Amino acid sequence: MDHRAFLRSLSRADRKALAEQKDGPGLRHLAVYIALMLAFAVPIALRVPGWPLLTVPLGILLAFLFNLEHECVHTTPFRTKWINEWCGRISGLLILQPFQWFRYFHFAHHRFTNDPERDPELIGKPKPETVRQYIVFALAPLYWKNKVLLLFSNARGRAFDEFVPENAFGHLKTEARISIGIYAAVLAFSVWVSPLLVWIWLVPLVIGFPFLRLYHLAEHGLCPAVEDMFENSRTVFTNRVVRFVTWNMPYHIEHHTLPMVPFFRLPDLHRLVREHLKTTSDGYARFTADYASRLTPGK
Repeated sequence: MDHRAFLRSLSRADRKALAEQKDGPGLRHLAVYIALMLAFAVPIALRVPGWPLLTVPLGILLAFLFNLEHECVHTTPFRTKWINEWCGRISGLLILQPFQWFRYFHFAHHRFTNDPERDPELIGKPKPETVRQYIVFALAPLYWKNKVLLLFSNARGRAFDEFVPENAFGHLKTEARISIGIYAAVLAFSVWVSPLLVWIWLVPLVIGFPFLRLYHLAEHGLCPAVEDMFENSRTVFTNRVVRFVTWNMPYHIEHHTLPMVPFFRLPDLHRLVREHLKTTSDGYARFTADYASRLTPGK
């Protein structure tokens, strides 16, 4: 059974139940997530003994705000529209990924999942095949460079990605200019007032980002370039802590099969579809070891 056959097998009642949105689960999840970030950020700010070690878990939580932004793009984690919008905007701002731009980028990814010629995640950015490419991919210097260039390009309003509709040009231009203004204010504050934000935001974010990058490889890395969502995406069987931090996105086949399903209902969808999944991994350590074993020593 492919994903289309599975979708045809779902009753209208099943689809409605899976797609039902609520504010409660998302707000509770977000509250715990923010509390965890504060639990690491406050000791760093106070310079308690051993505080540098706390930059790693804080950085992981900051980096995986990507997943909250991702969910907000789909308008699924919260029923209330403005909560989705503002959580997405703030998350995107914190990881240097403009929210409105990412919405169009990600919808194109869903339309052309794992198609090397049309998926914007792959065009000009193939998955690493050598040890050096793998290290550069994980450390993400090109990610930061490209995001800065994207912001200034959008702010100028002269050239936009082909997946961005013309009627969105003005919104993306405004978004980029506001973002640049906020980053400039942070820079000024850090230079002339206090470096606090550097130590509780920027440094941890850079430290934590490789974890996000390697996690992302598992979503579609080593998957065939076919249309069947049960093959071109990967579900990873992992523990509750990882599922919490990643907003249940290890259920990635499930997400691509029915993108309108909120993160807190993906386990329900997983139970319906599990026996039909074709591309899975038993944990991220297993996937990472498998991927690394296929790397070549070339440039």
